[in-house]
Amino acid sequence: MILEKKKVFLQFATKRGLRSTRQRDLILDVFLSSHEHLSVEELYLKVKASHPGVGQATVYRTLKLFVEAGLAREMTLSDGQTRYEHLLAGEHHDHLICTGCGTIVEFEDETIERVQDEIAVRHGYTISSHRLELYGLCPACKGHQR
Repeated sequence: MILEKKKVFLQFATKRGLRSTRQRDLILDVFLSSHEHLSVEELYLKVKASHPGVGQATVYRTLKLFVEAGLAREMTLSDGQTRYEHLLAGEHHDHLICTGCGTIVEFEDETIERVQDEIAVRHGYTISSHRLELYGLCPACKGHQR
């Protein structure tokens, strides 16, 4: 899967006339190896840990390219924090987001997808994309409130 995503980015960069750079490749490797929803700062810190010469602005610009290439999606959460997750065309999942600690859980549910499609048809819509984010307290944070 990672190799497929690297190929997608290489094709995108070639089409855009962007030259291949070691820094972009490093950022892509770190981004794709993470299974978290990362802010620019968090990704920068991960990259910097093994490659101190990469700047935060480079990480920011490169993440924007990943979004344009369809490899990443921006998520602006209710706290205003923008995070990035990797994906590939055709992949889809929804999110449970803890308002206490910020934990994000990805999930897929065929019933929810079917109901969304039925609602769209009922109202004459053709869905091109959607995002479902459910906010609440995770079990750990809920346990601390007792």
